[in-house]
Amino acid sequence: MAKGTSIAVFGAKGGTGKTIFTLNLAGAIAKLGKTCLIVDADLYSGQIDCALNKKTKKDIYNFADDYSNNRYKDFEDYVTVYNKNISFIGAPTDPRRANKIDPKYLSIILDKAVFKYDFVIFDMSHILNEVNVNILDMVDKILLMTTNDPLDLKNLKTVLSLFKDSNINKYKVILNDSAANNRDYFSLYDLKVIIDNNIDYIISNKFYIPNMDAYVFDGKIFTLEAKKYPDEDVFNLIIKDAGGKDE
Repeated sequence: MAKGTSIAVFGAKGGTGKTIFTLNLAGAIAKLGKTCLIVDADLYSGQIDCALNKKTKKDIYNFADDYSNNRYKDFEDYVTVYNKNISFIGAPTDPRRANKIDPKYLSIILDKAVFKYDFVIFDMSHILNEVNVNILDMVDKILLMTTNDPLDLKNLKTVLSLFKDSNINKYKVILNDSAANNRDYFSLYDLKVIIDNNIDYIISNKFYIPNMDAYVFDGKIFTLEAKKYPDEDVFNLIIKDAGGKDE
């Protein structure tokens, strides 16, 4: 059976637009006729269920708890279906359960999901804790989100230094100009010098969605709803570069 591609969407600081990007990446994947599972790995404050306006029956904590206590039966019991191409596994509905989740259960989720979906995307918090370090280690690709903001860039440079020291080279850097629509402090050349790394993709400020709240309230994904959307070629290039199941 063909194996799908796993992607971690990570930012060195909050506010880089990770969750909105993850949802729209999933929408772009679905538009290409591929399947995608989003794993909400922001265990303390995950928002995928809210953004998709879907109530989860069982979440990551339930999976870990059932698996450790021999109650696990079917992977699909923990998956919430959004449409025929997009599904997700929610973060714990009670954040107090987050530190009860052993990182190994995220690995088990991935092992099961990559044979069912073309893409498995982990939407993560920005903290380099044990869970996130394990996710970054086990996925095929890492998408590092940043904005043109000094604090985001400072933190990103630190993360990139850690990656280089650890010989991690499976990452791409995405400059998300749509998340900080009025911030253009540095030129592209300046950005590369500051972080000592290339900028691989740019989500332009044309992708800024002023009525994003309306999409959230309706549980809709912009890239999936729009016939044509800004930076569609960028999203498709990210998907193409990441790969997916062999036909």
